[in-house]
Amino acid sequence: MEKNVLGTPLISCCTDPMTGFYRDGVCNTGPTDTGRHVVCAIVTEEFLTFSRSRGNDLSTPRPEYQFPGLRPGDGWCLCALRWKEAWDAGIVVPVKLEATHQKALEYIDFECLLEAKLVGSE
Repeated sequence: MEKNVLGTPLISCCTDPMTGFYRDGVCNTGPTDTGRHVVCAIVTEEFLTFSRSRGNDLSTPRPEYQFPGLRPGDGWCLCALRWKEAWDAGIVVPVKLEATHQKALEYIDFECLLEAKLVGSE
């Protein structure tokens, strides 16, 4: 069983829209996930605008990739480095710690994730 950043079993991030590199609702990763889609984030308008400005439009649907397009409030397994890039730019994207894969800690300090913890998330 995969672990989250708290060292407990990884739980689902979101199933509506269906997220995860494997589109199973979980921020699991593996050798083919070069982007490390391991941070369970609740996207904000500020983050979506920031990501679009960096060439990664997460708002526009891309059915060929089973990607519905995101709206503020959606849960999504973000690439660890994209989340960190936003953090470094002063944009705090809330995270669900129980659903954020422990591999995120290879890219992001736990203290940053803890500071961005979604209210109600342990």
